[in-house]
Amino acid sequence: MISKNKARFIISLQKKKFREEEGLFVIEGDKLVREFLAAKVSIRTLIAKREFISSLPPFMKECIDETEDATYEELKQISTLKTPHNALALVPVPERKMIPEELLDNICVALDFVQDPGNLGTIIRAAAWFGIRNIVCSPDCVDVYNPKVVQATMGAILHVNVYYSDLKKFMVIAIGKNIPVFGTVLDGESIYLQKLGNKGIILLGNESRGISDELLPFITDKIMIPGARRAMPGIESLNVSMAASVIFSEFLRQTDSLSD
Repeated sequence: MISKNKARFIISLQKKKFREEEGLFVIEGDKLVREFLAAKVSIRTLIAKREFISSLPPFMKECIDETEDATYEELKQISTLKTPHNALALVPVPERKMIPEELLDNICVALDFVQDPGNLGTIIRAAAWFGIRNIVCSPDCVDVYNPKVVQATMGAILHVNVYYSDLKKFMVIAIGKNIPVFGTVLDGESIYLQKLGNKGIILLGNESRGISDELLPFITDKIMIPGARRAMPGIESLNVSMAASVIFSEFLRQTDSLSD
């Protein structure tokens, strides 16, 4: 049985302030919890139905510091989902130090003021699928450990490093090392006509305003995704997470062809 204090504590972690103070974030769902345990990620507390806990193999249980039985109604009270799953866990926020020079040895992504949790989660998922391991977010982006972001990654958060940093300073370092910055803008050249390499920054902007004015001067290669050659009312551009998936796919296609 979950105490009222423990329930309040778990609910408090839905807010960034408390996640930062406690160094913990929440993951929900049978599949997600199992994926974290399979990756041997340390879990501070597992709150789950008794049958879920008993179904875990010994090597997974070794990764859990504390387990608490919970009923469906108890899980419903602390869940962020409309329909809670059988398990919820508290996970320590990993300590990662950003070393720009290491990130710039490969393709990485820079996100400027991306606000929607679903978008960030989907971008992380797409990055993992297409082999991109590092994302640098501006400080005003949505928090990667927001429960909705974590849920939208579908486990991909295990495979992508997400940092928060001053993008202007990051761009200065990149330009100093002659690293190309691929910026997604409406007046760019079709990505399918661009020669893409295995190094560079893919810069994606805010959902409604695009890339901020202070970052535009750092773009060395303006890119865009061509659409149908006819006007379509209500469709001005792709959603940022949809655009990210298309761009990541083309980068992978071209870099794979270089290695053949």
